[in-house]
Amino acid sequence: MNRGPVKNSRPDGRSFVEKAIDAHGSPLPDWLEELARFADANDLGVAGECISYSRSAVSTIISGKYPGDIARVEQMVRGALMALTVECPVLGEIGRDQCLTEQKEPFRATSRHRAQLFHQCKICPQRRTQ
Repeated sequence: MNRGPVKNSRPDGRSFVEKAIDAHGSPLPDWLEELARFADANDLGVAGECISYSRSAVSTIISGKYPGDIARVEQMVRGALMALTVECPVLGEIGRDQCLTEQKEPFRATSRHRAQLFHQCKICPQRRTQ
């Protein structure tokens, strides 16, 4: 006996792009359209892993109900899915998503490299203000 919804099915049958258009209006911002298309092609969980957010967060972002920092989400999508790069003083050219992830890392004296990243991220022109 099968219980619950069919795996990888959507109860209302609409794509994530359609849901995003309903929530945000048309035309969609390019980054949001890219996220919705990626979620349609793969899965909410896969999309979430790519941008370092949970499956439920991606769902609320697409549906226009996300209470968090949308600007950070936009930068994560641009870095992970749209190949936006920035110049890091320690690592060289890196994706914007990796840059944001490195900025959130706490100080760890595990290597000289980690210490350099921690200190350089504090004064980097790419740094997001909290």
